Amino acid sequence: MIADPAAENLMQARILGAAFKAFMEAGYAGTSTLDIATRAKVSKRDLYAHFGSKHAMLIACIKSRAERMRLPPDLPAPRTRQMLAATLTAFATTLVRETSDQDVIATFRLAIAEATRSPEIAEALDTAGRGATRAALAGLLANAQSAGLIGGGDPTEMAMQYLGLLWEGLMVGLLLGTTKRPGRAESERRATKATAAFLRLYPGPAAD
Repeated sequence: MIADPAAENLMQARILGAAFKAFMEAGYAGTSTLDIATRAKVSKRDLYAHFGSKHAMLIACIKSRAERMRLPPDLPAPRTRQMLAATLTAFATTLVRETSDQDVIATFRLAIAEATRSPEIAEALDTAGRGATRAALAGLLANAQSAGLIGGGDPTEMAMQYLGLLWEGLMVGLLLGTTKRPGRAESERRATKATAAFLRLYPGPAAD
């Protein structure tokens, strides 16, 4: 019999949903594949058919959330400072909104809690989430440099600088639960402020 792709996708989503809840409740080390299979109401055979290991399920959980924070792959290279500013602000607004989602914050908390026993969680989160975000932003800034829109500098370092301006102390507050998730308007305000500060640090040729 030929497997139904839609049914397979639904099963995969169900497994990942069960895995994420189990990881949040019992921790990565305290969750077994049997726990996940039971929660997802699938056999361990089906579970391993979709994911070869518990670690693979963790990576998939992280990637599914990290992908929402990335720049679109077909984003056009900025041609003007105004276009660059608009792109940075839109990207940063989405980044703040998606990263402050309760499931994403829970993933960061899991990585922190399991840092000693399961350092691969932090490594996966950094590679699939934070690393991918930095790389996407560095690529945008490198294109802006090539177009002569901003001054010289290492694009990766510039990306980290921009993210520092964007987040300030917000992430710490979210992780501690002392700060509420910013709404759309607050996220856009924070992104606009960070973009303006960053572009003042890297003026265009006309300002040199």
